[in-house]
Amino acid sequence: MKLYFEDLKPGRVFKSGPITVEPAAVSEFARQYDPQSFHLDEAAGAASVFGGLVASGWQTSAYTMRMLADSELARIANGLIGLQIDKLIWHQPVKPSDALTAEFDVMGRKRSRSKPDFGVVQLAWRTFNQHGDLVMSLESAIWVATRECE
Repeated sequence: MKLYFEDLKPGRVFKSGPITVEPAAVSEFARQYDPQSFHLDEAAGAASVFGGLVASGWQTSAYTMRMLADSELARIANGLIGLQIDKLIWHQPVKPSDALTAEFDVMGRKRSRSKPDFGVVQLAWRTFNQHGDLVMSLESAIWVATRECE
């Protein structure tokens, strides 16, 4: 069943996960996208402020996007079309073998004046590790079709 603007009422929460951070994936992602020593090498990570190898915040963001795409929100009729990201915060590092889960809360919504068969929905994203610790959060706006669009 597809989801439309009308289905995304403030207060609705979508959950996803877990997804495990494979140890080899931490340094593999870092080599390609964020080659800082504490993401690449256990000894360098141990000598850093983190006290061990940690995943890039961008990798945490990518895992969270994956969980969004695996959640019920993937049923949005026109697809997950992002418009904006605000307030991206990496609260604490993600470590190899952490199991991540995510929650996506509908914060608000507004129908488009210029294209009334669409609306903008604001989501709050929260990513947690296996201990329930918040590791990342952000707010986003997505473009969502109304039922009238069909």
